[in-house]
Amino acid sequence: MTRVYTGGSMSLDGYISGPEETGFDKLFKWYENGDVTVETTHPELTFHLTEVSATHWRRIIAETGALVVGLKLFDITQGWGGNHPMGVPVVVVTHSVPDGWPREGAPFHFVTEGGTEGIERAVGLARELAGDKNVCVNAGTIARQCLDARLLDEVGIDLVPVLLGGGTPFFTDLKGAPYELEGPVSTAEGKDVTHLRYRVRYA
Repeated sequence: MTRVYTGGSMSLDGYISGPEETGFDKLFKWYENGDVTVETTHPELTFHLTEVSATHWRRIIAETGALVVGLKLFDITQGWGGNHPMGVPVVVVTHSVPDGWPREGAPFHFVTEGGTEGIERAVGLARELAGDKNVCVNAGTIARQCLDARLLDEVGIDLVPVLLGGGTPFFTDLKGAPYELEGPVSTAEGKDVTHLRYRVRYA
């Protein structure tokens, strides 16, 4: 059965980016501190992971069939040049379709409805695209909306030993809080990162 999960690198004080979009060099340090070369669909984007982190990353790739992201990440990455590094379809939640999109041959889909209806449609579309694999939703706003809509099954955290002191939280302004999570259901200790997975329990 398709699971909907979120995941991301997070500081010890709960942030997925620092003030004014800083701190990524600290949060993603573990992508370059090992001897195992892991390639992506982008030849210029190659990771060098420890064996533990490489195993973690390969599991995610093998299990994920589609992504749901927000317009902010889409804009920052410039749509990944029309091909996400994971090589899977992407559903973008946005108020309006960006200029120049959709593009022929680029597996990007746009959902423009707002509120709960929009996030439900985006996740539903991603489930169809994913087939029998899982759907990954962007940490931050998209993950919060999925959690409040009771669509999120699992939370993955790559916990990094750094304190950013502010920035973008993994979760914020949750309407249905508190939420209880089960786990961790898996733990893997890499170098400068601990990979954790939790299941969401809804009352």
